[in-house]
Amino acid sequence: MPTLYKILGQVAPTSNTPTLFYGPVGTGVNTVISTLAICNRGSSAATYRISLRENGAGDSAKQYLVFDASIPASTTATYTLGITLNAGDAIYVFANSGNLSFQAFGSEIS
Repeated sequence: MPTLYKILGQVAPTSNTPTLFYGPVGTGVNTVISTLAICNRGSSAATYRISLRENGAGDSAKQYLVFDASIPASTTATYTLGITLNAGDAIYVFANSGNLSFQAFGSEIS
């Protein structure tokens, strides 16, 4: 099984819009997300959400890893968690500002 270490996702979502960030993971692939980074490029604080949707599930309260966390202007927040995803799983993000960028780093194992 080869392991590819890479940037898994980059997105700058439209404000107030749930946005697919990574996935859905393909059949025969496992993913380990080592780090998530959120950058506020704006001049005022913003809030964001991160949800993990298992096997194509719709949005629900139990999926939220982060919910309405505040990030100051011109700041980057990071999460180093070792998130594991299987086939069909996906990560969605949401921001109340169009000034946030999200990045994911990790590995895909197939």
